[in-house]
Amino acid sequence: MYEAFFGLRERPFSLTPNTGFLVQLAPYQACLNLLRVALGEGEGFIKVTGEVGTGKTLLCRALLNQLDDSSYQLAYLPNPCMSPEGLRQALARELSITGIELLDAQGVLDKLHHRLIELGAAGKSTVVLIDEAQALPAETLESLRLLTNLETEQSKLLQVVLFGQPELDATLTRPEFRQLLQRITFSYQLRALDVSDTTRYLNERLAVAGYRGEPLFAPAAVRQLVQGSGGIPRLLNILANKALMVAFGEGVRQVRSRHVKRAQRDTESAFPFLRLRSHRMGWGVAAGIVSIMLIIGAWPWLERWRELLP
Repeated sequence: MYEAFFGLRERPFSLTPNTGFLVQLAPYQACLNLLRVALGEGEGFIKVTGEVGTGKTLLCRALLNQLDDSSYQLAYLPNPCMSPEGLRQALARELSITGIELLDAQGVLDKLHHRLIELGAAGKSTVVLIDEAQALPAETLESLRLLTNLETEQSKLLQVVLFGQPELDATLTRPEFRQLLQRITFSYQLRALDVSDTTRYLNERLAVAGYRGEPLFAPAAVRQLVQGSGGIPRLLNILANKALMVAFGEGVRQVRSRHVKRAQRDTESAFPFLRLRSHRMGWGVAAGIVSIMLIIGAWPWLERWRELLP
């Protein structure tokens, strides 16, 4: 709708996790660096957690693209809501094992073990990446731990990278998962973006989309975006896209704070951050009023106390 008006080749703030738009911000780069180092260690589980919309799926896909096919055999499981048997079958399919439909549970496990040994002998590390890992049923999570017991005398045959929401951390603190928790050798928690991060995020995504010119988002608009989104990239994309539509509707070449505010009012998912801010402001105002009332109320007593002093 607004691409031609702003000189863009495509929409810069789509919700699809497109690795072409991955901005090498400090939290993202630190996470990818840790993942590469951790996978080089060749042991245990690796865990990446973050709130909804912080970019976990995008990072997962970026990691898939960056790992060398000659060194790694990758298995990507985007939908973890499955039984232990379903998990083993899905992993077997990812590792190009055929005929699993005719096998029982032990038969599938034997095939997996044989395939993992075969890949290890070929010099490949097998890595399974699980997105939305907080949705793994408890029995499936335990089955996954047991799969990592497959090993040779020298090394593990399978590494697991879990990408999940904070609920995953809560699950892993339960007593029945203490063995799995001990096997998590590296972990990373994604944080929300601040104003500096957001400025770079917006500008680089716009540049990838073909924008050339003065900053398209005014500084006040950027601050408003951070306030309305809580620094969550997915919400930033939604609000930035709508703000561009509003500016386009007005025929204005730069997005202002008022455009972002209109986008916020039209975005239900932005309300919690606005309510939180209003709640904090409300408490601050209330505290100030109470303090003033206390001082005013105490004033006659202070004056009386002064009169009694010698």
